[in-house]
Amino acid sequence: MPQVVRSRNGALHGPCPVPPLPHRFRSLADRESVEVLHRAARVLVASLPALTDRLVEALYAQEPAYRAAIDSDRAEVWQEVHHSLRHNVGSLIQPREFRESAHRTSRWIGEIRAEQGVPLDAVLHAFRMGGAMVWQDLVDETARRDPDDIRLLVHVAADVWNFVDEHCGVVADAYRQAERRLSWRRENRQRLMVAALLDGTARIADLAEAAEMLGLPEQGRYAVLAVAEGRRSGAGSADAGVARHGPGPAARPTVVLPAAHPGAAALWHPGPDAEFAILPLTGPPGELSELAAALDVPAGTRAGIGSAVEGLAALGDARRLAETALRACPATGGTVLLDEHLPDALVVSSPALAGALADRVLGPLDRLDPADRDVILETLTAWLDADGSAQRAGARLYCHRNTVLNRLRRFEQLTGRCLTRPRDAVEVSLALAARRLLGT
Repeated sequence: MPQVVRSRNGALHGPCPVPPLPHRFRSLADRESVEVLHRAARVLVASLPALTDRLVEALYAQEPAYRAAIDSDRAEVWQEVHHSLRHNVGSLIQPREFRESAHRTSRWIGEIRAEQGVPLDAVLHAFRMGGAMVWQDLVDETARRDPDDIRLLVHVAADVWNFVDEHCGVVADAYRQAERRLSWRRENRQRLMVAALLDGTARIADLAEAAEMLGLPEQGRYAVLAVAEGRRSGAGSADAGVARHGPGPAARPTVVLPAAHPGAAALWHPGPDAEFAILPLTGPPGELSELAAALDVPAGTRAGIGSAVEGLAALGDARRLAETALRACPATGGTVLLDEHLPDALVVSSPALAGALADRVLGPLDRLDPADRDVILETLTAWLDADGSAQRAGARLYCHRNTVLNRLRRFEQLTGRCLTRPRDAVEVSLALAARRLLGT
């Protein structure tokens, strides 16, 4: 008689004796072959503990992904395998009674293995190993009882392997659904943790867990980058905020961090009015200046980088510093590093006082014709930017240095300020910053 099955070792170590078939096929099973299958399956049900022992041993020897679980709790894995075999072998005898419970068991196994992080390929391999072992035992029992009946058992081989393939599909579907749920939970937990760190509401007891979850050192140096769209024209004060955009990373203005910088691995978090990035810092003190210079900020986008802080616990302060830097950005866009724009930061940190200072210092100019007033303000700004050099200011304004000096003297006459007096120069500089940043 030709050999219709391979040895048990061959069945377990190699591919399945009969490959899985498509769901639609013509069953060759007849009444007589089904009776042969049932007789052999009843013997398997009676010897399920021994079959379970062999399958657990085979999994331990042949599927490395299962070894950790078996070493950790062999009894639990044994019960899981026994439960699955009992329902699946029972389905061969009473398919209607056992089908739903067998599916529930397979779905449960798929979910459990996904939660344990066992690879899906390993789980499917385990199911096929179980199918191969059950099939081989069916053949061995039939050959022991009546070798001639093996030819009848072959008629149900397609049904048995289609059953195995069906349950592999159930397991895979449950595994992927559980994986998606777990991924969403991980991402949501990470979002909540980042939000708590940036809000400054994270508990000290949770910082070690946050560091492990986010892959960041608990005591490292950090800065926060805030990114938003440019303010719409007509926004009259810093309290007007930034243009809102939709939630989620997809709505974030595209700001490209330099790939060579450690901050390129920043963690982004969406806020109601801006997007924030936690920047790990590992370089020298000038690292933030280099980052700000290399930052690729599209036209119309504002980016503010706060001062460096120590430790995850200080990220709430770092976010507030980044928001201050963001408010100090020009309305049309650009990048502001807080450490290099501290006077501007003072202005936007107290817009009411800054507005009062601007009115007190520059208010007399508002009585002039707007074009005349703007010329004086432009000249004053150019002179301050040129470190008090009328020559360089004139070059920027395309006029003679004497013209610059005449306009400055006129400003002093109108406002009663003396630009050579340090205190007056400071007040004028802050007042100009208030007009520029707050639109007062």
